Amino acid sequence: MGHRVRVLAGLWALAEIAVFVLVASWIGVGATLLAALATTVLGWSLMARQLKGLAAPRPPRAHGGPLQRGRTAGDAGLVAVGGALMVLPGFLGDVVGLLCLLPFTRPLVRAAVGRGLAARLGFSLVPAGPVRVRAVRVPGAAPAGPRVRVIEGEVAGDVVDAGPRA
Repeated sequence: MGHRVRVLAGLWALAEIAVFVLVASWIGVGATLLAALATTVLGWSLMARQLKGLAAPRPPRAHGGPLQRGRTAGDAGLVAVGGALMVLPGFLGDVVGLLCLLPFTRPLVRAAVGRGLAARLGFSLVPAGPVRVRAVRVPGAAPAGPRVRVIEGEVAGDVVDAGPRA
């Protein structure tokens, strides 16, 4: 495991150097250094803004259940990793860091990391077979309005709460 990490880190460093030299040949060394400095400043500011947004107090209902709290913790981790990648010199790290920092690309990164971890740990995030899901009327819940449709069928994907088995 340690050997594989060292090899990947070495390949990443070589790719960063190659991209830096390529960019410097296109726009010049001075402009490349300024661009690297600008991405560092951008990384600090984006990371600070995103962490502040994640740490902002929310009403009690906004915290959600364990799934939402886990997502928030995952987002905080991705923001920290993305900020670190943008602060370190290198344009490839800046691109990956930006994907981790931007709120509209972070769910894609979170899903990719989740799938990678699930595969590495040997389990699937998708149920093995079709799951029957039945709509269950919750006592005290608001009645279904015209914008709510209940469709009975099978779900191919993540099921958070399927209710009682049919």
